[in-house]
Amino acid sequence: MWRGRKLDVVGANVRPTPDRARVTLFNWLAPRLPGSRVLDLFAGTGVLGFEALSRGAAHATFVDRDRAAARVLAQRRDDLGADATVVHGDALRWLAGLPPAALWDVVFLDPPFGTTLLEATLAASAARLTAGGVVYVESDASFDFADTSRFAGLEALRRAQAGAVSFGLLRRP
Repeated sequence: MWRGRKLDVVGANVRPTPDRARVTLFNWLAPRLPGSRVLDLFAGTGVLGFEALSRGAAHATFVDRDRAAARVLAQRRDDLGADATVVHGDALRWLAGLPPAALWDVVFLDPPFGTTLLEATLAASAARLTAGGVVYVESDASFDFADTSRFAGLEALRRAQAGAVSFGLLRRP
């Protein structure tokens, strides 16, 4: 729908998902996206959430703690006429404050590398999935996809690597 649009990178800590990883991810997600609700935590450019919308997702929620990034996301949403909500705030605090009925079919989880945010937000995200919902995890090589104890009760569906980026899809059984 919005094919070929370039998204500006705003913020010093924003690291867009590599193109090769994004192509692989959306091939994996193709049958799940039509009509789905997606959550893009640590949204940055919002490339994952906007691509999901362009491939048929019904609604996207973008969360980023960087004020400038949230402003750009809101402007991009308005420019595209996207059915999306933009939240300026801390991902963990925001997730903790949600009502129990707030659930998503797909969660994109791509926190800044070199932090402990991945494990903490993975557990919080797992609790926000619909039955059969999936979490996309992107990390540097420090995230061990073989260590399933780190998956917060999720099971690994797929995993791959693109350069120094490890990524995978985890599912709620």
